[in-house]
Amino acid sequence: MKILVVLAHPYIDYSRVNKVFMNEVLKDKDITFLNLQEEYSNKQVDVLKEQNRLLEHDRIVFQFPMFWYSAPGILKTYLDSVFCHDFAFGRNGSKLKDKEFMMCVSLGGEQDKYNEYTVDDCLRTYELTAKYAQMKFLPTFVFYGAMSSKDEDIEKSAKEYVEHIKRVF
Repeated sequence: MKILVVLAHPYIDYSRVNKVFMNEVLKDKDITFLNLQEEYSNKQVDVLKEQNRLLEHDRIVFQFPMFWYSAPGILKTYLDSVFCHDFAFGRNGSKLKDKEFMMCVSLGGEQDKYNEYTVDDCLRTYELTAKYAQMKFLPTFVFYGAMSSKDEDIEKSAKEYVEHIKRVF
C-alpha cells in the first residue's frame, strides 16, 4: 500500500503536535509526505502534479490542526483545485475511486470541550467529500489537548499515529 500524507498547517514551526507527528512520518521511508504550506506558500496549487501524486498512492492522509472547527484554508484551496470535475467527480471523474481517505486532526482543547458537537460532526464535510469522490473513508486519528499535553504524550501519540495510518482496515 502506498501512503501519502498531506500536511496542512500554516505555522508548522510553532506547532507542538503536528511538527512531532510530521517528523515521525518523515522517519518512515514507505510514506510519501507533502507539506502544502511549504510546497504552495503562494496558494497556487499545481493541479496536474497533485492529481498525479494522488494517482500514485492508495491511501491519502490529510493531517492538520482544527481551526475554527475545520481545516486550515490551504487544505480547502488544495481540495477545491485538485478534486475537480472529471477527476474526482463528474462523468469521467472516477480517478480516486476506491482510494482510501483518512485524516489526522489535532485540537488545542481537551476532549470534554467537544460534547455538544463532536469532532466527527465538525469533519462531516470531509467524509462527504470522500464519498462523492467514491473513496473509502477511514477512521480519523484525533489528538486532543495540544496546548496542555506533555511532550512525552505527544511523542507517544506520534508513534501511534504512524501505526494508525499504516493499519489495514
